Amino acid sequence: MSLKLAVGGKGGVGKTTITSLIARSIAALNKETKVIAIDADPVANLAAALGIDESKPITPISELSDLIAERTGATPGTMGGFFTLNPKVDDIPDRFSIEKDGVKLLVMGTVQKGGSGCICPEATILKALMNHLVLARNEVVVMDMEAGIEHLGRATSGSVDALIVVVNPGKRSRVAADKIRKLGQDIGIKNIVVLGNRVKSEQDKQLIQDSMPDYEILGYIPEMDEIVTADRNGARPFDDITQMPVELKEITKKLIALAR
Repeated sequence: MSLKLAVGGKGGVGKTTITSLIARSIAALNKETKVIAIDADPVANLAAALGIDESKPITPISELSDLIAERTGATPGTMGGFFTLNPKVDDIPDRFSIEKDGVKLLVMGTVQKGGSGCICPEATILKALMNHLVLARNEVVVMDMEAGIEHLGRATSGSVDALIVVVNPGKRSRVAADKIRKLGQDIGIKNIVVLGNRVKSEQDKQLIQDSMPDYEILGYIPEMDEIVTADRNGARPFDDITQMPVELKEITKKLIALAR
């Protein structure tokens, strides 16, 4: 099964928790499916949400200096000069991912210098790796993206099956979702949907619907003590993912239906 999902949202809406739950629930409902969860947010905390032991630091791909130098022919931190723009990356997901309960985590990291558009060895590796994950891997890829979705370029965006914008009830959700939708549209993502999180009542659902009438609503995840407690403790919610709430199961089934 090939399914490529990007998850975006402003800070604090529960984007990373939702990303982890979607990845884990897809793996649970399709045990033979390979699932890769990509942490492409500079504030990397998807590992904790997936229940991966963080006692040993996880080095992001962008900080693997020796690997970047070997594959691009240039030292990380340099700009200009000559280096390959099409480095070998197909072995990176299996070599540098960490697996937990059927989900492999790959932490991308970010480019520290030169801005999101810099032409440098680190950015070249990250973009080549994202191209490979989206275009060449016949598996499920769930990406926890920062608001700017900077690792996704025009070459890959057309193959993203959905950009899921996580929102909370409130009028400010519309502003954040509009910004993320525009960024997604600018790079060619066609299917952009909204997922309401921390919904406490029918009124909350109605508030999201009324403020975002021109969006497709994927579904709603209710406010749950299990998720709140897990967030506070730095643990993953629903350690037994087979006990996932029915709302998450229905959302997962809708996403699986997009698979090719």
